[in-house]
Amino acid sequence: MHNIKITGTGSYIPQIVKTNRDFTSNDFYLENQQKINAAPLEIIQKFEQITGIQERRYANEDLNASTLGTMASKLAIEDAGIDPESLDQIIVAHNFGDVVKHTQQTDILPSLASRIKHELGIKNPKCVAYDLLFGCPGWIQGVIQANAFIKAGMAEKCLIVGAETLSRVLDPYDRDSMIFSDGAGACILESIDNGGDKGILSSSTVSHCETEAYYLYLGKSNFPESDPRVRYIKMNGRKVYEYAIKHVPMAMKDCVDKAGVDIKEVKKVFIHQANEKLDEGIIKRFFELYNITELPAHIMPMSIHKLGNSSVATVPTLLDLVRRGQLDGHQLSDGDVIILASVGAGMNINAICYKV
Repeated sequence: MHNIKITGTGSYIPQIVKTNRDFTSNDFYLENQQKINAAPLEIIQKFEQITGIQERRYANEDLNASTLGTMASKLAIEDAGIDPESLDQIIVAHNFGDVVKHTQQTDILPSLASRIKHELGIKNPKCVAYDLLFGCPGWIQGVIQANAFIKAGMAEKCLIVGAETLSRVLDPYDRDSMIFSDGAGACILESIDNGGDKGILSSSTVSHCETEAYYLYLGKSNFPESDPRVRYIKMNGRKVYEYAIKHVPMAMKDCVDKAGVDIKEVKKVFIHQANEKLDEGIIKRFFELYNITELPAHIMPMSIHKLGNSSVATVPTLLDLVRRGQLDGHQLSDGDVIILASVGAGMNINAICYKV
C-alpha cells in the first residue's frame, strides 16, 4: 500500500532577537494617521497580553527569504535521507519574495523556488520549481498540492518550503508591525511503500474573497508625513480575528470528518502562529463543535511567544521543532493523529489531518 508521508523536516530560525522593549522608542499612529496618545510601553504591554508575543526573530541583513528557505530545505533533505536530485517538485510558499534589506521592493524574478533549486545545486531538469502565493496558509497549501500530484502519479518526492522576511515590509509606526517576524520551514513529502494507514488522511481548503479579500493588504505608512508611494503590510486585525474564529474551526472539523477519525484520537494541533488569544479561541471552538468543553492537555504547541508570526513559516517551523524534540512538553509518537491548520490573506483557510 502506498502512503504519502512527511519523511523529513527542517527550519531556520534567524539570529536577531527583537524584544518588545525594543519598540519602546517608537511613536505609533492609527490608520487615519492620528497619533496614539498612550505611552509606547503601555501600547506594548497591551499588545503582549493579546498576542502572547514577547520577542520575535529578524533575519541578518545579508539573508533573504530564499536564503532562509535554502537552509531549511537542506535540513529537511538531510532529515529525509534523500538525494536532492530525486526531487520531482520544489514548491515555495511566500508573500513578498526576496526583499533586500532597506528596500520594500518585492523581488520574485526569478521565482524563489528557482533560486532555492539553484542554491541546492540540483541539476535534474525534471525537478520542477515554482512558487505558491496563498497568504499565511501557503505552506500547508503546498503540502496539499504536492499530495495531489503524488496521488495522480505525477510526482514521487516533493520539497515544500515556507519562507518569509516580513521585517523588510513593516511600518514602524503601526502597532501591528510588532506581530510579524522572519523565518523558514520545509518538509519532504513522498510516496512510501507499505506505509500502512499512516500519512496524509485528508485535507480541507476554503477561500472567502468578497468583503474578506482585503483584510490584509499593502498600504501607506500610518505616519502623516510618509511617502504614499512606499507601501507596507497592513492588517484589519479585528476583521481577521472575527473571520478566523468563525471559519477556521469549521474547516478543521470538515478535515477531521473527511478523515473518518474520532476527535479523541487527535493528539496535536499545529496551528498558524498568528496571535495567542486567537489560536486559543480557534482551538476552543473547534472542540466545542464536538461538544467537548475541556481541552486535552498539551494539544496545541506554540512558538509565537519567542518567534512571532513568520507567516508561511510558522507551521513547518513548529512541526520541525516538535519532531526534533526542541519544544518543551511536546513530542510526537508513532500513530499519533495530528492536524495542521492555517488562516491568512485572501482570505484563505486550510487544514490537513495526518497520522504520524
